[in-house]
Amino acid sequence: MLQALNESIKYIKNKIGDFNPEVGIVLGTGLGGLVNEIEIAHNIMYSSIPNFPISTLEFHSGKLIFGTLKGKKVVAMQGRFHYYEGYSMQQITFPIRVMKLLGIQYLFVSNAAGSLNPEFKKGDLMIITDHINLQPESPLRGLNNEDFGPRFPDMSQPYHKELTAKGLQIAKEQQITCHQGVYVSVTGPNLETKAEYKYLRIIGGDAVGMSTVPEVIVANHMGMPVFAISVLTDEGFPDDLKPVSLEEIIETASKAEPKMTQILSQLISSL
Repeated sequence: MLQALNESIKYIKNKIGDFNPEVGIVLGTGLGGLVNEIEIAHNIMYSSIPNFPISTLEFHSGKLIFGTLKGKKVVAMQGRFHYYEGYSMQQITFPIRVMKLLGIQYLFVSNAAGSLNPEFKKGDLMIITDHINLQPESPLRGLNNEDFGPRFPDMSQPYHKELTAKGLQIAKEQQITCHQGVYVSVTGPNLETKAEYKYLRIIGGDAVGMSTVPEVIVANHMGMPVFAISVLTDEGFPDDLKPVSLEEIIETASKAEPKMTQILSQLISSL
């Protein structure tokens, strides 16, 4: 992996010169609009970067965006990777390692998720305070590189408490409905059955999605503070479960996105 990372980083640095990002951002399904707030200095297609995965989803753009957001130098992933696309966990999290080695000090992650908590409605936001990992393997499986992090990284606080508190405060000040809760990560790509939604709620989940946790594990492995936020795009309430389409999920995410962008932008500017 180290050789592959070095090849990717060499290529990227040849493209961006002396631009040194401080913050990494992962933009989830239907949530690419934050890029419009970035003063873009460089953008690189994933397909041109050696060893970089390529998104197989038509609604994920597949670009690394380098620029300035609220006075901070950032690199944003416009489009992410999922286990259900056929990638290994190491491939899914490869960009997180690239961003860390490019110099980022913080990781901000967004996603679209389904609500499990009856108090959390479609279109609301939820800042993630903890997670339950139901993905089939860990991105840390295999030989460990001690230069990246320890063999057995601690996960008692995977999401940074101060960033979480600041995010909730910004939402309150801006009168944005924003909850805090536990995110359950599953494989997908199918959505859940009534019994599965019930189970996920019983074990402590407030929202469910198909991403985020692998990236968060690797960020913690490499010692990066993480802030993560979900846009709740549908409701997985088993007693009143309705069919949902991808088009509906993306539409809901797009409508809620400006609120998420406001929180992320102000939070990044406060660093």
